[in-house]
Amino acid sequence: MPAFFEKRSIRYPFYGLIGVTVILLIILSLYNLILSIAGVLLLFFPIYFMFVIDHRERKEMEEYISTLSYRVKKVGEEALMEMPIGIMLINEEYYIEWTNPYLSSCFGEESLVGRSLYDIADALIPLIKQEVEVEVITLHERKFRVVHKREEKLLYFFDVTEQTEIEKKYQDDRTAIATIFLDNYDDLTQGMDDQMRGSINNLVTSILNKWAQDYGIFLKRVSSERFIAVLSERILHTLEKGKFSILDEIREMTSNQNVSFTLSIGIGTGVSSLSELGAMAQSSLDLALGRGGDQVAIKLPNGKVKFFGGKTNPIEKRTRVRARVISHALRDLIIASDKVIIMGHKNPDMDSIGSSIGIYKVAQMNQKEAYMVVNMQEIDNSVRRLMDEIRQHEQLYSHFVGPEQALDIATDKTLLVIVDTHKPSLVIEERLLNKIDHVVVIDHHRRGEEFISTPLLVYMEPYASSTAELVTEFLEYQPKRGKIEMIEATALLAGIIVDTKSFTLRTGSRTFDAASYLRAHGADTVLVQKFLKEDVDTYIKRSKLIESVAFYRDGIGIAKGTDEDVHDQVIIAQAADTLLSMDGVLASFVIARRAEGMIAISARSLGNINVQVIMESLKGGGHLTNAATQLTGLSIEETEAQLKLAIDEYFEGVKKE
Repeated sequence: MPAFFEKRSIRYPFYGLIGVTVILLIILSLYNLILSIAGVLLLFFPIYFMFVIDHRERKEMEEYISTLSYRVKKVGEEALMEMPIGIMLINEEYYIEWTNPYLSSCFGEESLVGRSLYDIADALIPLIKQEVEVEVITLHERKFRVVHKREEKLLYFFDVTEQTEIEKKYQDDRTAIATIFLDNYDDLTQGMDDQMRGSINNLVTSILNKWAQDYGIFLKRVSSERFIAVLSERILHTLEKGKFSILDEIREMTSNQNVSFTLSIGIGTGVSSLSELGAMAQSSLDLALGRGGDQVAIKLPNGKVKFFGGKTNPIEKRTRVRARVISHALRDLIIASDKVIIMGHKNPDMDSIGSSIGIYKVAQMNQKEAYMVVNMQEIDNSVRRLMDEIRQHEQLYSHFVGPEQALDIATDKTLLVIVDTHKPSLVIEERLLNKIDHVVVIDHHRRGEEFISTPLLVYMEPYASSTAELVTEFLEYQPKRGKIEMIEATALLAGIIVDTKSFTLRTGSRTFDAASYLRAHGADTVLVQKFLKEDVDTYIKRSKLIESVAFYRDGIGIAKGTDEDVHDQVIIAQAADTLLSMDGVLASFVIARRAEGMIAISARSLGNINVQVIMESLKGGGHLTNAATQLTGLSIEETEAQLKLAIDEYFEGVKKE
């Protein structure tokens, strides 16, 4: 504290004493005027003395403040001109009005005044236009954190190049864990002699060891069909750029030995905990296997998953042993519950309804009450014909309930069986998932990122033609209490026929076995054809869609509706199916507007083009030969442009592999 502040604080009591003295003199003047005048004269001297001192100190204070202001101003000027912080003033037209010397030196010029941002730093334009307050941008190969003061049209530049490089180095050096699985090892080696098995094992191990050595990966074989790999995120990024060519290498090298192994790889990355990385790697592997194998799944900390590979058609490899085990496990869960509620996906198709009826029959065989959830407002014409036929069988029809009724009858001991989907957002009533803890998932689609949480039992077989096929196999291993009714067998057969396009797509030997079993139990193929009939208006709408077809690349047909015309999802899917049957069409895509205001794309292929991968890039999914997606906020033309971009990216990825 300056000395004059201390002196002034000390004199404050003295001022008070003078005041008291003046009051006493006034009182004294009432009794003795001479003494009072003498006191006033004596008091004048200290008052004058204090006035002189106060004047001198006020002058000192003014000089001190003036000096301090000068020093502060000087420090501000030096900071403005010499500190390593860039400062820029701009006008409304994005011309530079002033910069400090440091910022000019960053651009390698003496002065930037009068220059346009479009010429020297166009990366700043979006930041200013979008009124972003803080953003990191690259200027002249250096990273700057730019702080934008909109009102003052002022920009501060903080050089964070070294900080960014340290952060990148840290991220690149973080550990990632991969679990590598030989998809079909047991199936291919079970009939081999020891010498042949040893030879194949050596071949696979040598290929993987060389791959690991080339990329600097630690690899350890932990079982006959499983490897553990430890790598850095830098190595992982390199593998991503190469689209994990090891998948193709293993397949091609082993096929030369008259066997064809495929790999599935699950990778955990983005966290520091090794135990969490391991859990993410295993979860990613489960996801890759659930999608058919021969691919890589990388799980990120935010829950997103990146996929590579999966461009080959999955080979049927499920066994009757697994079907029997799952059937018995389902039976145990049904017996332990008080009732069973079966639910498919929104806008149910034949497969969803047929498989629901199949699970209802499984519950009935185990003497448990079962109910099937259906929303009559969401069914199409073919399913409506099926429901009209079921209405004539009161015993069966009485067990169909609406979503609200299902919520009312559900209890703590109820078993919920989800069929023909595994995504919570697609089920008819998502509130049932939140209310019922005991959940079973039975599906034939490739597993996606979104999945029902903590199910008791999961049976997902992407090699099956339909969920109805999987459920039909369950019936063979259940107690023989009561026969399968004709309408029940017909509904299951209808699900298989619709999903296989009358046994032409995704059809394996097990598909015909299931169809034969249903036919033997009274399934009526003529009645199925009756369900699948269509009216003239539907035929005309589908024909108009097909009429708009245009070819993009070799063998890819793209048909589209208009922004004004609204189409049902079934018509869009049927148009894609019909278009695929045309000569020279290897893959078909149909784009049309749905009633909900969104744009739908149905995609089909003969297997040479993986439409699932293309649709997944547009936030959709499905199978290699049958996939779809729905987009919002776009026009038909904008959707077509995005689809073509996704097709181009797919073919570029195939070429790189």
